[in-house]
Amino acid sequence: MEGIRNSALPAAAPHGGVLQAAAVPDRFPYDDDPNFVDPDDVLPEDPFPETLIADAEFPEDPFPEALYADVLFADGAATNAATGTDGRGPRTPRPALPDRVAAATALLRADLSADSAGLIDQTHAYENIKNMLAGQQARLAVTFEARHSQEHAHRVTLTAEDLGKDRSNDRGPGAAEQIALARGESPNRGARLFSTAKALVQMPRTLAALDTGQLNEERAMHIVKETACLSPADRSAVDEELAADTGTFTGAGTRTVIAAARAAATRRGPSSVAQRASHAASERTVSLRPAPDTMTYLTALLPVQQGVAVWAALSRQADALHGAGDPRSRDQIKADTLVECTTGTHAGITGIEINLVMTDRTLLQGDTEPARIPGYGTVPGAWARNLLTHGPGEGGEELKTWIRRLYTAPGTGDLVEMESRRRLFPAPLRRFIQIRDDTCRTPYCDARIRHHDHIIPWHDGGTTTLANGAGLCEPCNHTKELPGWKAQPRPGPRHTIEITTPTGHSYRSTAPPLPGSG
Repeated sequence: MEGIRNSALPAAAPHGGVLQAAAVPDRFPYDDDPNFVDPDDVLPEDPFPETLIADAEFPEDPFPEALYADVLFADGAATNAATGTDGRGPRTPRPALPDRVAAATALLRADLSADSAGLIDQTHAYENIKNMLAGQQARLAVTFEARHSQEHAHRVTLTAEDLGKDRSNDRGPGAAEQIALARGESPNRGARLFSTAKALVQMPRTLAALDTGQLNEERAMHIVKETACLSPADRSAVDEELAADTGTFTGAGTRTVIAAARAAATRRGPSSVAQRASHAASERTVSLRPAPDTMTYLTALLPVQQGVAVWAALSRQADALHGAGDPRSRDQIKADTLVECTTGTHAGITGIEINLVMTDRTLLQGDTEPARIPGYGTVPGAWARNLLTHGPGEGGEELKTWIRRLYTAPGTGDLVEMESRRRLFPAPLRRFIQIRDDTCRTPYCDARIRHHDHIIPWHDGGTTTLANGAGLCEPCNHTKELPGWKAQPRPGPRHTIEITTPTGHSYRSTAPPLPGSG
């Protein structure tokens, strides 16, 4: 920043006097010698000719002291404004976070008037800045967790049976969840980011590579994941071996980074890697997520030998049928074979229930207002009408399918209000909450709803109503009950919840729009 500050001083703005005094000595070495002429003292009559820079292009103060002071980019350690803490005398207080963010935003605004090479240079520089900020977020996360854990320990009263337990691995509850909310991420991804941050502080060279832009956050996460099974000492050794901060991975793609980290981890801790591989089989699973155009992604995480075997069987069947003249493509045959072998039926659908939310206009008048299937999302109105008329099978197959039609109120898109005097949500009300909320109502969390929760707890006078009910995934419901967390219904265009964390930060969640919302 020295060059920027000094070059700006000859044209200082009206109230930039403090900045000039701080940046320029009161006297120069040769000011007393009348025979000495400094070339920099010889200026044109107008150092900023109008043809180059019009006066109107400058604000009243083009270099505000609060934005461009040295302390803006100083170390974040606490300082004493009167005496300083580093032995260098008085220090200017560091500007507040909003001021620093505003200044950084102004400094880093893209110059769209640059030539093509300049645009690419800026793109590369901003990518490095993104990576550096990821490293700063990692440091903030670890520091926050440590402080949060310490504060939680002071609040917790241990029982007699707890006193003899090893509590070295205990972590203050809700730290990762608060970090996730602050970053606008789901709790699941927030937990992964937090785990990455904790590992990165044990891998200073990888963290330094983030600071300099030699690694991005995704590749740093892969390095952490591949070394997760190692002891701190072995992880540190891998960090030294890879030496990411020296440019080891310059030009390397993600797969190359993963392969290098995996190889280094295997060399340092072969038994740990083998143990993790044997444990991985216990995490096999099948997941379903929406895809565009009324399709879904069905994903299976399997041990390698099982995955290869399934793929080979599907490929053989596809090759055989395609060779026999089947008009379907090989990919279509693989997909159909997988469904038929799994369900045991030709169409692959039997004995299911579909909740279809739509307006009466879409059903009866051919309106184009889309419908919605909870658990999937928005579907075209014509597709929904066809589902009701012909069922989900192709060619009019007779299938055992129950389709529940739910209508929304004209203009608002709200489902019919329901209320119960019971403490627990009855089945019809749970179903309505499930359909209205679609996924977990914690901000940024898209997990499936597992619990139907009172926003204001029953023991605090909360009612068992649609307005006071929310669908949550299991982890988020447990987090909501932690000390310092609070949830309240709030006015909004649709059902709105405000969640407040122990640090006092608030986040709002609004139910997804239903057909007919206008």
